[in-house]
Order: sequence, then C-alpha cells, then structure tokens
Amino acid sequence: MSAMKRKPVQQKSQIRWKRKVLAALLVLLCFASLVLMETQYPQVVSLSSLRHRFIVKPKIAFLFIARNRLPLDMVWDAFFKGEENRFSVYVHSRPGFLLNKGTTRSACFLNRQVNDSIQVDWGEATMIEAERILLRHALTDPYNERFVFVSDSCIPIYNFSYTYDYIMSTSTSFVDSFADTKEGRYNPKMDPVIPVYNWRKGSQWVVLTRKHAGVVVNDTTVFPMFQQHCKRKSLPEFWRDRPFPADPAKEHNCIPDEHYVQTLLAQEGFEGEITRRSLTYSAWDLSASKDRERRGWHPVTYKFSDATPVLIKSIKDIDNINYETENRREWCSSKGKPAPCFLFARKFTRPAALHLLNLSVLGARRGAKSETQQYKGKK
Repeated sequence: MSAMKRKPVQQKSQIRWKRKVLAALLVLLCFASLVLMETQYPQVVSLSSLRHRFIVKPKIAFLFIARNRLPLDMVWDAFFKGEENRFSVYVHSRPGFLLNKGTTRSACFLNRQVNDSIQVDWGEATMIEAERILLRHALTDPYNERFVFVSDSCIPIYNFSYTYDYIMSTSTSFVDSFADTKEGRYNPKMDPVIPVYNWRKGSQWVVLTRKHAGVVVNDTTVFPMFQQHCKRKSLPEFWRDRPFPADPAKEHNCIPDEHYVQTLLAQEGFEGEITRRSLTYSAWDLSASKDRERRGWHPVTYKFSDATPVLIKSIKDIDNINYETENRREWCSSKGKPAPCFLFARKFTRPAALHLLNLSVLGARRGAKSETQQYKGKK
C-alpha cells in the first residue's frame, strides 16, 4: 500500500522537474532570441532599407528628339543625378548615330538611342513618326507613367523633385491645344477622316499619360492623313507680314508636329482628359526683333549673352497663357493651387545652357517643397 502511495509522489516529482526544465529552456530560448535580435538588427534594418530603395516607382520617360548628339547632356545629367529610379531616357537621333563615351559625357544617355530611328525633316510627317517611335520604345517599360517630349536645345528650369511632383500630381496629359482658325494649314482633302472642327494647333512638346501615349502609338487613322497631305510646299501668302525667305523651297505648310497629337486627341474624344497647355516655354513673339535670324518659323534661340538669372526668373514668373483664337486665358496651377506655367524652356545654345548651370539658376538638388515656397514667395 505504501509502495502504491510512493508511485504517485514520484510521478508528481518528475512532472515538476520536467516543468522546471521546460521553463528553463524557454527562458534560455528567449534570451538567445534577444541576443540574436540584438546582433542581427542592423543587418535587418539594412536589408529593409535596401529593399525600400529598390522598390520601383512610377517613372517619367524623357523622349529626346535630336539631330545628332545632345549638346546639353551635362545640364540634364545634373538634373537627373540621384533620381535613377524615377526616370528613363530615350533618344531619337539620325540613323546610325550612337550615344557612347565618345559622343556623350553623361551616363544617363549612354546607349539610350532607339535602334530604328529615321531621317527627320522639319515640317513633314517624319517628325511625328519619330515621336511615335520613341513612344513605342518607352511603352515597353511598364513603370513609365508619363512621357515628356524634349528637344536637343531644351533645358529644365526646376529641380527634378519639383518637376516630378508637378507632372505626376495630375491624371491629365499636358497638351498645348487650341482651335486653328488663322493659319489655313488645314487641308480640306483630310475631310471626312479629319473634319475641320477637330483640327487643332499647339506645341509639339507635350507630356502624355500612358493611356494617351498608347492612343498615339496605336493610331491608324489620323497619322496616315498627315503622311499623305503634309508635304513641303511654298506658300507665299504666309509671308505678307514678314520678310520674304531667302530660299522659298525650305518653307513648309501644315507643320504636322504642331497639329498631330492635338488633333488626334480631339478626334478620339479625349480633350476632357488633357490640360490644354504646354510645360515647355518657347519665345514666339518676334515682331519687334531686329535680328533677322530671330524672325521666321522658329522661336528665339538664346545665346550666351541672353543666359541670365533675369531671363530664367521671367520664365518662372509666367502664371497664365492667353489663347486669342479661343478667347481663353489658361491660369496655371498644380495640385489645385496657383503654380508657374513652365518646367522647361528652349531654345538654348550649349554655351548659354552651361552658363546657366554654372550660375546655379536651373534648380539645385533641393526638395519640391523649397521650389514651391520659392514660387509662393514671389506672389
């Protein structure tokens, strides 16, 4: 009987012993875990930071249309520096031209030329064909959300962060577009494919959303009309109020790049999805200029002597655009608040652009907030 009593006591003792061992093991495990966390925490934080750094963000595709090399590559290099995960670059240059270490000093442009470029003639449909080629390449990257057309004489006038936030803060494209009622560039033979009430004019330097970029690339209706009816032609009636050109054969009509995207989006019913202004400044008011080179079909070219902080400030100060043919004044805004109209400007020679870069007036690498405060401080 006593032996039977001792057996339960022994069992209870063993159970208590096992519990103590288990508790000790748990305490030891917790202690080991704390030690491990303490030693590995910096590596965990580092890996987390690395993962965050490589999360792909929506990108802006900058689509450069160039004759050969990019004379302002170092200006753009300074603009892009440190923002590699928020932009991509595509360049259309003459067929066979390569952007290598011998033709550009900027790593941002190395081998960024498209491999199916064409010979482009100003004022003809080849210009918009080049635009379509650039868009086709840029659309292959699913992270490209905005598409900015840039000329080889164009400069950014704000820092990248401000520019990125300005463009990405709206779901619309920026397309300078207005009714063309004066020039007479519309060819009646385009009707009925392109009716005259859909004919629009504006700047070639547009900023497109991914949706509208796809519309341009997939267009099989409007583009053929421009190819067929926009040819070189001498039109003396355009020269009544300006000097007769030295070589009439070089003059053009229609000017597809000033009409194509605008007309296409009107034709497809997307005008309600665009902000009807350009983000690129060009000086077209040349009536008072005494310099013969500064009159004609092209905007002012800014030379070294023109490149001053005063010039850049005057462009930044523009906050509205007047469209006479539509009796419309476009007050510029960003995120629902008044904002400068232009983020880019052209046409700048290389000496002029590099001079502005050296003067640090094109936007240092500061945050978007500082640029916004800078603008508000002028109001």
